[in-house]
Amino acid sequence: MTSPVIGTPWQKLNRPVSEEAIEGMDKYWRASNYMSIGQIYLRSNPLMKEPFTRDDVKYRLVGHWGTTPGLNFLLAHINRLIADHQQNTVFIMGPGHGGPAGTAQSYLDGTYTEYYPNITKDEEGLQKFFRQFSYPGGIPSHFAPETPGSIHEGGELGYALSHAYGAVMNNPSLFVPCIVGDGEAETGPLATGWQSNKLVNPRTDGIVLPILHLNGYKIANPTILARVSDEELHDFFRGLGYHPYEFVAGFDNEDHLSIHRRFAELFETIFDEICDIKAAANTDDMTRPFYPMLIFRTPKGWTCPKFIDGKKTEGSWRAHQVPLASARDTEAHFEVLKNWMASYKPEELFDDKGAIKDDVVDFMPKGDLRIGANPNANGGVIREELDLPALENYEVKEVKEFGHGWGQLEATRKLGEYTRDIIKNNPDSFRIFGPDETASNRLQASYEVTNKQWDNGYLSKDLVDEHMAVTGQVTEQLSEHQCEGFLEAYLLTGRHGIWSSYESFVHVIDSMLNQHAKWLEATVREIPWRKPISSMNLLVSSHVWRQDHNGFSHQDPGVTSVLLNKTFNNDHVIGLYFATDANVLLAIAEKCYKSTNMINAIVAGKQPAATWTTLDEARELVAKGAGEFEWASNVKTNDEAEIVLASAGDVPTQELMAAADRLNKLGVKFKVVNVVDLIKLQSAKENDQALSDAEFAELFTEDKPVLFAYHSYAHDVRGLIFDRPNHDNFNVVGYKEQGSTTTPYDMVRVNDIDRYELTATALRMIDADKYADEIKKLEDFRIEAYQFAVDNGYDIPDYTDWVWPGVKTDLPGAVSATAATAGDNE
Repeated sequence: MTSPVIGTPWQKLNRPVSEEAIEGMDKYWRASNYMSIGQIYLRSNPLMKEPFTRDDVKYRLVGHWGTTPGLNFLLAHINRLIADHQQNTVFIMGPGHGGPAGTAQSYLDGTYTEYYPNITKDEEGLQKFFRQFSYPGGIPSHFAPETPGSIHEGGELGYALSHAYGAVMNNPSLFVPCIVGDGEAETGPLATGWQSNKLVNPRTDGIVLPILHLNGYKIANPTILARVSDEELHDFFRGLGYHPYEFVAGFDNEDHLSIHRRFAELFETIFDEICDIKAAANTDDMTRPFYPMLIFRTPKGWTCPKFIDGKKTEGSWRAHQVPLASARDTEAHFEVLKNWMASYKPEELFDDKGAIKDDVVDFMPKGDLRIGANPNANGGVIREELDLPALENYEVKEVKEFGHGWGQLEATRKLGEYTRDIIKNNPDSFRIFGPDETASNRLQASYEVTNKQWDNGYLSKDLVDEHMAVTGQVTEQLSEHQCEGFLEAYLLTGRHGIWSSYESFVHVIDSMLNQHAKWLEATVREIPWRKPISSMNLLVSSHVWRQDHNGFSHQDPGVTSVLLNKTFNNDHVIGLYFATDANVLLAIAEKCYKSTNMINAIVAGKQPAATWTTLDEARELVAKGAGEFEWASNVKTNDEAEIVLASAGDVPTQELMAAADRLNKLGVKFKVVNVVDLIKLQSAKENDQALSDAEFAELFTEDKPVLFAYHSYAHDVRGLIFDRPNHDNFNVVGYKEQGSTTTPYDMVRVNDIDRYELTATALRMIDADKYADEIKKLEDFRIEAYQFAVDNGYDIPDYTDWVWPGVKTDLPGAVSATAATAGDNE
């Protein structure tokens, strides 16, 4: 699938911009400025008809003016360019507080009324439009998902360029002007976002035009890039691989039509250069171009009163938020507001009924070319289902022959084989992203059908730069921010994908996951016109229990806790899966690749491990979220069990199964339960898709002790089951913030989740006095096993050579279930 080609993209205008368009853009700018101020200030009387009084001003003034007029100016010219060139365009608004500009743009292009028919094109509709902004029961103050045309809210700064470049990948007709605020330009993610031009190419991808909007100030301080010299600034961007243009306006008394003419001419020059780049891309010359970018300097709060109460406002930090915070409270400030709004001459922009006059919007694009209507900005409209290969082709079939617990397989390598063929079947709509970890996390099978996209020069491809080309469906940059941002935008524009990261470093993008979850939550709850997009699939690998070689800094499974915070409103935007083995991981991946409007975190080890389930069993386990390993339990009914042994995660399952083997030899009666979809455990009162209380009680019993070995922090599970049946009898053990560079056994030992401690804990839960001698033996052996590792540098054979009883290890191809898993260097 490719995104739709709208209009006739990449065509030069070959004529001056018409005077009618110049005048139209000025009227648009005035109208959008007026509407932006109206959204911040007015609750009634949107056209200031007499009597216009302080009672028409909102009681609580919320919003931001400072960046908005510059954005309105740019939107006028972007609309003109789209219309004149018939150019397929998505707009990215990086400044977080430019929401009034985005909603005004959608109202002016007509899409706002189409999606919200109650916001009519008259005075009544305009009043509702003004009043709803940052108002109880209304809309947010950002360029939020509620606004047609938005794929980037900007509430958290730093990701504008990541989203822009993700949107153009495999989207060769798409033009994305991306406004970067000068405050945003100080963030780490944005700083690395400039490097994205090395990871796309103009033949198979669209074009991003970064526009750095320098208005000089943040909330209360000057911005760094606004204060460096022009020479330094231009050299900086040349060094990043851009051809910088600069435009300055608003610092003198130049008339506005003249400013529009100058900018229109410059914008055409820039777009001509882009068209030349696209034309050259269709020849044999694939040398990476210097892409144009624009430095756009205007005063902060452009066109607002230059001074308020004798203090400089336009062109200062005082214009950042609400310049007239007392417009309702004092007559003096109200008069300033009235004169300010009147300066845009609304009588020339609106007719007697309050509708926008035709000559304000005649220059703008029509139909799907409108910013608010472009299907790329509502990706679910153009999304197609993946062509998924049959999962049976990748099954670990030896489990059926050699027994549950067979083998030593790297689960994520199986996922890599499956994903390889998804790319083969969907060559331009599925991508893998990763921070230099695609092969490390065992997804390198993809290189059999695609390359890593790289347009930044090569050394010997045979000896050094393997699997690299200017086109490819794998993108690697050592920035978790970029990986997340690229994939978010790729999904938001109708495509599919996955990215992987080492578990401890997923925390780098905790807040990005939060922001994307909030976008999905808003969409699911209240924006039916936004059609479902493909899910964000995140492979969390190189996990805590197999980071024994990299040490304490690499040991942190806490992303689970972050994601669980987004599971309490029945929005169902979070999937949190623990792959027990390779077959379970395949079943999880199949479910996640089919899902929509979710963030699926898939926790899976990449080191050799046993396979406990057949594919059919794995699919049933994933479908239910949790289930009994009947073949491992030594009871038939709940009444027979003395204890329930439960686990979530590959290593916790390995340790629990070894403990079960020891308990069985001691004559303990138990039931074995495995949890794959953690959120299914959540209280049914909080999650209508979770296990019912009856199902929960059937699985974990109503009154028997439950020993739960959990991959991450134990409080995750405790918080989920707080009011479940039998919750008081749960003993949850997990990572306890203990670790080092050590051995696999010692890593589980220091967190009290090793098989010997689990066995001892189970015996204590059943009858500590009865099993006192056995518990003492286990505790002594733990010390002995640790000393063995200290003395030898590897783990004791009792640990490394254990296999589940009944596994056939003497047949061709059969391997010990948990033989040494020290792992690679990364």
